[in-house]
Amino acid sequence: MADDRTERQSELPRMDFSVFILSLHHSARVHLGDAPITDDGECKVDLSLARQTIDLIEILMEKTKGNLTGEEERLIGHVLYELRMRYVEVSKKWVS
Repeated sequence: MADDRTERQSELPRMDFSVFILSLHHSARVHLGDAPITDDGECKVDLSLARQTIDLIEILMEKTKGNLTGEEERLIGHVLYELRMRYVEVSKKWVS
């Protein structure tokens, strides 16, 4: 069991701000139904959790303003734009 945990840890990328944002991005995409949530490939849409994750990324962008590298600023801006557009697209489909 310890070997499995050590092996998984060695496979994980080093955690930094960009990896954290990409992790939140993936979580939002899961909630938007774009990535499977189960081993059998089932996708499920949960707009409220997607919105909450998008809002969290926006809060991080606001609170870290002036403290990010140019690359980190571009990443968080791109992630927010892409998730907002996808949220609108999915919500139109689910509300209609």
